[in-house]
Order: sequence, then structure tokens, then C-alpha cells
Amino acid sequence: MTHEEQVLCETARFRVVRHRREAPDGGVLARDFIEHPGAVTIVPLLDDGRVCLIKNRRLAVGEQLVELPAGTLEPDEDPLATAFRELAEETGYRAEQMEKIHEFYMSPGIMNERMYLFVATGLTEGETSLDSGEEIEILPTAWEEAMSMACDGRIQDAKSLVGLLLYDRLRRG
Repeated sequence: MTHEEQVLCETARFRVVRHRREAPDGGVLARDFIEHPGAVTIVPLLDDGRVCLIKNRRLAVGEQLVELPAGTLEPDEDPLATAFRELAEETGYRAEQMEKIHEFYMSPGIMNERMYLFVATGLTEGETSLDSGEEIEILPTAWEEAMSMACDGRIQDAKSLVGLLLYDRLRRG
């Protein structure tokens, strides 16, 4: 048997696809996965040492979460361009520099979403440009307080935990 794919659901942001292939024991292995175009998350560092977190209403979990700014890649969009765009849209800040520090998979057991992690510096304030339905509030936070929030459970968003903790490790050497 060759690898077969069946699209079960297609939305503007992702597809759910059933993959079938021959299993090592000769049987048929069928798995449903979410195919996602990828996304970025940004650690925005203000000149005074604070990090610009956001409070974001997340309908999927029915809560307002503390997060790093983030967003989905548009078709054929470079992750660096997405990072600049999403930072400005969600926080109003424009960055002079944007450095990619890592890439990782969000939940490889069920989807192929690759997250690109950037650090933004040289920030200048501006106006946000939120998508329809987005409920986002900026939350400039002292770095040590952000680390406390990551460790005590106030930050529950995986990409934000990875971004903050990894950058903290890198900056400490």
C-alpha cells in the first residue's frame, strides 16, 4: 500500500487530513492530522528591560491567557515578515531588529505546525491593528516577573513558555 491522504475538513487556516499507509506489521495505519501553514511567536524586549506580553482571549479554552505575541503565516509568507507583521498588529510596537532564535513543533502527535521563535529589539510604539474578533491587551512586564509567571502557572500557553524560558536560558549563557 502506498501513502494515501483524504481531506476531512478544510478551513481558512488549516486542514484535517487522514493519512493511511502500510504499517510495519503489514496492516494499515490510519491517522488524522492537522496540516497547518506554521506560525511565529515573538519575545519583544523593550529598551527598559521589560518584555511586552499580551493578554489574549482564547475561545478554544474559554480563558484570557497571558502570552507572547504570535500569529499564523500567510500563504507563501516568510516567517521573518510574519514576525514583524504580527508584532505590530497585536502590540502596536515596530521592531528595528528581529532575530530568529529557534524553531519547534507545537504538537507533533496531531499536527505539523512549525513555530518560529524570534526576539524583537529596538521597539517603537505605534497603533495596533487587531483582526476582527481579537481581544488583546498589551502587558509590558519586568523580565523577572515574566519568569515568575512562567514558573508559577500564570502563563499556560506552550509557545510562550518555550519562548520565555528558552530566551532566558540563552541570555544567561
